[in-house]
Amino acid sequence: MAKPLPEPIAPELLVSLAQAVVRADRFPYLATIDGDQPRLRPVSPVKTDGFTVYVANLRSYHKTVEIAANPRVELCYLDDQHDQVRITGIAEVVTDRVLLQEIWDSNPLLRQYLGSIDNPQLVVYRIQPTQVRYMKEWALAYSNVHFESAQTSAS
Repeated sequence: MAKPLPEPIAPELLVSLAQAVVRADRFPYLATIDGDQPRLRPVSPVKTDGFTVYVANLRSYHKTVEIAANPRVELCYLDDQHDQVRITGIAEVVTDRVLLQEIWDSNPLLRQYLGSIDNPQLVVYRIQPTQVRYMKEWALAYSNVHFESAQTSAS
C-alpha cells in the first residue's frame, strides 16, 4: 500500500489555517518537563494574540514548579477535522498590571474562582512562540507557519 501524499498547502494560507485550528480548540494540551519526565495536561487559555497564548495557573499547581525549572513548553491544538497546530515556545510570568486586569475582566471563571486579581495563587503565563507548525489531518508531515510574535512587552 502506497503512502498517501498530502496535498501541498499554499504558504500564504498557513497562518489562517493554523489560526482557525487554534480558535476551534478550547482546551489545547500543554506539555512541560518535570525533571526528565514529560507532563501533558489540557489547559484553557485566557487570551490568545496571534500565536502568543496566555494561560492562567495556580501557584500551588505542580506545573508552576516545572515551568520555573524549564520554561520551554509546547501547546498542541486539534480541531474537529483532526487538523493540528503545535506551538513551541517559552513561558514567562506576566506581571504587567494592565494586561492582567484585561485578562481578569474578560474571564468570569477566574473572578469567580479566585475572587480577586490580587489573589497570591494567580499566575498568568505568556507563551511566546518560537515555532508554529500546522498539519492537515493525516498529512503525516508538519508545515512551518511563519508568524509574527506578539510585541507585548514582558514584565
